[in-house]
Amino acid sequence: MDIFTATNITKQFSNHKALDHVSVSVPEGSIFGLLGPNGAGKTTLIRIINQIINPDEGELLFYGKKLKPDDIAFIGYLPEERGLYKKMTVGEQAMYLAQLKGLSHHESLKRLNFWFEKFEIKSWWNRKVEELSKGMQQKIQFLVTIIHEPKLLIFDEPFSGFDPINANLLKDEILTQKEKGATIIFSTHNMASVEELCDHIALINHSKVVLSGLVREIKKTYKTNTFTISYQGIDENLQTFLPASFQVLEERVDPDLRHAIIKLPDTASPNDLLQPLLPRVTIHALQELIPGMNDIFIQAVTQQPSSTPTLN
Repeated sequence: MDIFTATNITKQFSNHKALDHVSVSVPEGSIFGLLGPNGAGKTTLIRIINQIINPDEGELLFYGKKLKPDDIAFIGYLPEERGLYKKMTVGEQAMYLAQLKGLSHHESLKRLNFWFEKFEIKSWWNRKVEELSKGMQQKIQFLVTIIHEPKLLIFDEPFSGFDPINANLLKDEILTQKEKGATIIFSTHNMASVEELCDHIALINHSKVVLSGLVREIKKTYKTNTFTISYQGIDENLQTFLPASFQVLEERVDPDLRHAIIKLPDTASPNDLLQPLLPRVTIHALQELIPGMNDIFIQAVTQQPSSTPTLN
């Protein structure tokens, strides 16, 4: 079941079309990556989901029903541009935001005590927000985003400003939220995070969705029938022993093994590669090169024709 569906969403700002008939479906219980270069329209769509702005056209469904103002109670949103009241103490700020999410004073205090202890930040409670680093402030905003246990969590560049240790802490907590039943939409430029976390993605460029689906299926689609091979037995270039249609793209030698990257014709199989080599070499490893999301992102964006400039 899809927790959220956007169908043919269009949004125009002055002379700029931020979204042009964008459609996405977010399966319940998944981590959904909303990707795209700067200015593609990602943040505009996120603001529409959060009902900060309205679309000019299109339909928004939450659990199969038209998205309503009351549904915001089931959504947690961490914007890219963080905003805390710098003169308040951390405890006051966290309590204020927790109660804005509908929690009582007692329940807010109970849940915040749990999260402050888990994140090892109890010593920050009486410090002013302005005394904290950017990363520390983002920790506070993250925990108040999830404090009311929303069904849908939306994170816009959640790892921005975090050191590797705290970024991993955040990733672990995002996965924990998924295990507890939350659905997560997150927008990021960090393709390594997409590889680690996302089940599905939608890539927006020039205000249109140019790629969407399961991450594993997208990666299969972009395969090029290219393999790495590690071997011993000959010093000559492998191309000497292969059909002309097999392209040796790269060769490397280390003290114990030789390595090569070979692109096969679309109709060829790994067995077709091994057949002419096995009489001459000892194969230690053969592995297909599957493109990473970073390569797929670049390819999908650069292959799309440019259009009218957009605002994010």
